[in-house]
Amino acid sequence: MTFGTPPIATRPLPAKPAPVQQLLNRRGLAKLLLLAVAAAVIVPLLAAKYGAAWPSSLTVDVSGPLGRTSDWIIDNRDSHWLFTYFLGHFSNAVVLSVRGVYLLLLALGWTGVTAGVTLLAWRVAGLRIAATALISFLVSGLLGMWVPTMQTLALMVVAVVFSVVVGALMGLAAGLSDRLFKILRPVLDTMQVLPAFAYLLPVVLVFGIGVPAAFLATVIYAAPPMARLTALGMRGADEGVLEASASLGATGRQRLLTARLPLARKEILLGINQTIMMALGMVVIASMIGAAGLGDRVYQALASVDVGAALAAAIPIILLAIVMDRTTAAAGERLGANTDPTGPKLLRGWPAWAGIGALTVVLALVGRLTGSLVWPTGWVVAIARPVNDFKEWMVDHLYSGVPVIGGTADWAAHFTDWVLNPLRDGLTALPWYGTLLIVAALAWLIGTWRTALTAVLAMAAIGVLGVWKPSMNTLSQVIAALAVTLVLGFGIGILAAGSKRFEAILRPVLDVMQTMPQFVYLIPVVALFAVGRAPAAAAAVVYALPAVIRITTQGLRQVDPAAMESARSLGATRWQTLRQVQLPLARPSLLLAVNQGVVMVLAVVIVGGLVGGGALGYDVVTGLATGDLALGLVAGVAIVCLGLMLDRITQPTERRTTGKGA
Repeated sequence: MTFGTPPIATRPLPAKPAPVQQLLNRRGLAKLLLLAVAAAVIVPLLAAKYGAAWPSSLTVDVSGPLGRTSDWIIDNRDSHWLFTYFLGHFSNAVVLSVRGVYLLLLALGWTGVTAGVTLLAWRVAGLRIAATALISFLVSGLLGMWVPTMQTLALMVVAVVFSVVVGALMGLAAGLSDRLFKILRPVLDTMQVLPAFAYLLPVVLVFGIGVPAAFLATVIYAAPPMARLTALGMRGADEGVLEASASLGATGRQRLLTARLPLARKEILLGINQTIMMALGMVVIASMIGAAGLGDRVYQALASVDVGAALAAAIPIILLAIVMDRTTAAAGERLGANTDPTGPKLLRGWPAWAGIGALTVVLALVGRLTGSLVWPTGWVVAIARPVNDFKEWMVDHLYSGVPVIGGTADWAAHFTDWVLNPLRDGLTALPWYGTLLIVAALAWLIGTWRTALTAVLAMAAIGVLGVWKPSMNTLSQVIAALAVTLVLGFGIGILAAGSKRFEAILRPVLDVMQTMPQFVYLIPVVALFAVGRAPAAAAAVVYALPAVIRITTQGLRQVDPAAMESARSLGATRWQTLRQVQLPLARPSLLLAVNQGVVMVLAVVIVGGLVGGGALGYDVVTGLATGDLALGLVAGVAIVCLGLMLDRITQPTERRTTGKGA
């Protein structure tokens, strides 16, 4: 590579080809040649026999068996031993646990809960996080959302405890057993790419609408990060420390308790943080299947397009997410660094928990004596009407008729007509075998033949289930939203990597955006764009953008400084350094950003079925609303297959196969 005009005596050595060039020059060309030969032989045969549309002879109608299964479950839910002696007891235990936590929160009153959470945050995370917790709970009360917040918090506490225990046990077993790790790894990989909607219908079928179904869906969604990170920490423990412990005569149990677990503490704490955040996101979505609380308020408001009421419930969700994220993250950093919490002496050392408990009880009693266990109605600030008035103003002034640039309705219509419709029509018109060959080529070029086989089988399963057309519709929305996300994310990430001041300004914005559950992103797009496929894609872009920006910025910042300095010393401009040094060396991070963007975009495109996104998301929503197991479950399985395929073609296989803890 050549940067500017280097001095004659110090011309650079020939650079090694970039990884992509190596791929295309060596194995990639061989793979492309084999695929071209296969396409030349197979495509004419398939075209002559089946045509362009997915053949009905290769479709399996599962509506009959699924309908009979649904009928059997409904008929035997109150009599079969599986329900009465096992699932029934589990359901009752969940209901009693959630109700017990909820009654405890109500007994403490708003003064006791606010004081307890604030003191706990001060104890484990410091004064700033404590002030954030105090303000957050006060704002929740001021918005008239105290009782829904307590309902959400009660379900969160029980679900997080169960998710952490289950995930930690799975991660512990996978960290200690290579065989179990190999078995669990593909399961966790698959669960990680599943959109939240895919969990809802099966648990509703077994438990019905209510808290147990919402609890189980939350645990299934939130436990994998804990399991994965615990296994990663266990398998990544320093071998030298473990050997030293064994040489001192420690038993296996002693090595686990005194070496492996302490060394994996950072990953375990990160797993707890991720589990909490994912559980909160799922608890909100689970409002569709009977989880009372803030999510139910948002869902009901969205159903009636009441943006003001939706925002009043969404703000406490955001604040609750920020408090939980900051508290657990700060606690993890302090424990990882073995530092003492700051604050007054009461909040230091072993008397801390007793002091927190005593002060919480005292303030709870004070609140009870004043006769106000829940937030006083006279202190509620109603924001629904002003927000709806502002929304109407935006509709009148920004929705259409804006000079030169047009309104948001014009943007949505143009995006639909110029991007979404052509993509949908092109993918639908593309012969099914052509789609499978493209998927195979992309997956094989970036991974191995196993990667390609997995991706092709996932796509073929969509056709076999008979939902090829709606799946192509969903895929078109994902591709369009992902393209916009990557253009904006890479651009903003590059700017943030080059300017510390810009990154400092951007950081709090990204922090807030990353803690918001998926459901909340639907509110502003409904206000600006009404309903349709374009608003669903816009919500997906906003949801996935923070992760892409962060990963891009971090990847560019971690490029070897020696390589950067060498490029500058050879006369490279800033653009040349970025294009020929930073971007090639940050390729793994950029691919990870693409992968995470795909997963997050798919998740919100599916949720966009609630606001007119259609396709698979609409089928899941309809299946949930009507109890149609065949419609909803087939769409859910298709979503899983689509997510699995997109994950395989956007992430190199080396991520899953290299290293012990990969």
